[in-house]
Amino acid sequence: QVQLVESGGGLVQPGGSLRLSCAASGYISEISTLGWYRRRPGKQRDLVATMTNDNINYSDAVKGRFTISTDDAKSTVSLEMDRLKSEDTAVYYCYAVVTAASLRQYAYWGQGTQVTVSS
Repeated sequence: QVQLVESGGGLVQPGGSLRLSCAASGYISEISTLGWYRRRPGKQRDLVATMTNDNINYSDAVKGRFTISTDDAKSTVSLEMDRLKSEDTAVYYCYAVVTAASLRQYAYWGQGTQVTVSS
């Protein structure tokens, strides 16, 4: 299994920046995808950004403002958030997809970290 632990959330003013980190442990060698999702108040959880074999996908809402990155071992996935807006307020979840030797895929989620953008 894979364990994901987020950190870095907090309160930030509009226009500010925040960096989220997710530490992955366990069978990280089997991770095929890492990324971030978020759940905004009153809304469903949706995509922020994902990385699969160095292919990066951003939601339109964050493209140009957020940057996802990982280390070579896939032990850490980070989300650099710049020019934050109040609409970015959400619980942010680290996400990983593990591809087993059987090629069956499993999704793992972190506990989430709260990001609040407010003046």
